[in-house]
Amino acid sequence: MKEKISLQKVLPVISCFFVMGIVDLVGISTNYVKQDFGLKDSIANLLPLSLFLWFAILAVPTSMIMNRLGRKRTVIISMILTLWAMIVPMVVYNFPVMLLAFALLGIGNTIIQVSLNPLLTNVVRSERLTSSLTMGQFIKAIAAFLGPIIASWTAVRFGDWKLVFLIYGLVTIAVGIWLMLTPISEGPLKQKTSSLGKTFALLNDKMILLFFIAILFVVGIDVGLNTTVPKFLIEKCHIPLEQAGLGTSLYFIARTVGTFIGALLLVTFSAKRFFTISMLVAIPALFVMLFLSEIWAILTLVFVVGFAIANVFSIIFSFALKRKPENANEISGLLIMGVAGGAIILPLMGLVADAFNQSVAMGLLLVLMGYLLYCSVMIKEEKRADN
Repeated sequence: MKEKISLQKVLPVISCFFVMGIVDLVGISTNYVKQDFGLKDSIANLLPLSLFLWFAILAVPTSMIMNRLGRKRTVIISMILTLWAMIVPMVVYNFPVMLLAFALLGIGNTIIQVSLNPLLTNVVRSERLTSSLTMGQFIKAIAAFLGPIIASWTAVRFGDWKLVFLIYGLVTIAVGIWLMLTPISEGPLKQKTSSLGKTFALLNDKMILLFFIAILFVVGIDVGLNTTVPKFLIEKCHIPLEQAGLGTSLYFIARTVGTFIGALLLVTFSAKRFFTISMLVAIPALFVMLFLSEIWAILTLVFVVGFAIANVFSIIFSFALKRKPENANEISGLLIMGVAGGAIILPLMGLVADAFNQSVAMGLLLVLMGYLLYCSVMIKEEKRADN
């Protein structure tokens, strides 16, 4: 049973989205690891693969376990795993160990993404779910855009970009303690969990399947841009990684601004229409960017694309949770399994980049954006998204 709304309960839950955003360190980390060990794109991109593979393996089982443990406990477990992921690179630094660290981060992030979105439904009303999820994505985006800035600053100031893991580890401890000290009523836990068969049977609903594929693609786009923008800038503008990495930060700044504005607009604006307009802006912006070589023009369009797609994930997620609220845990598990799209898309982009160039690799993202535009058209709002 949902308890009375209060900021004392909403704020610690919303702050957990910052820990969720630590996953986006994979983009700038992949670039530094590639540089440090002289790796090819296809080998360096095994780092994101080692992270996002766990979304495919653990998302649905996590939703089933969450029925027994509860959403809050599951979120706390994810933070413990995230903390270990931050510690490992500070102790030993080589490519196999980095694969292990990002595997731990992937496991922790899978668990928090499956459990945190449903936990939010315990502290906010249904009519505010889309805007609240978008505010969570705003907090997540802050962690994402700060990551490359902190990594670049620590690399220049202290000669060690890996100090970003120490800083984010301390933040994880603080947020985890705050959540532990916050009482949140989730109602009675389920004594019997859903089976794998019943959970996957939800995909027989055509709209749930549509949302699942959309999540897979939007994450593929996000991780593809996060990781490839610095390499694209190096190739097109011939600048060093320390400068090119700030392109990733600009992308996440755009997402941060976009999610903040989206959280405000989605309180009253149609989520379906917002989704469609977003894709109609993002697709031509990315297409034009592929043919440019001036750094200011590329960075401008990086900002436009990041701003445009900032709210797509939370819009899709909210529509899916509202579709079958009685199966919120299971649907959350299915959708987060779709986050494995990052593991599928990025290695493919790496192979294309090795064979051709970064422009052709980024061109693959236009196909995924085309599907998201189709998805936005197919969604039917029986009621206003937040009404």
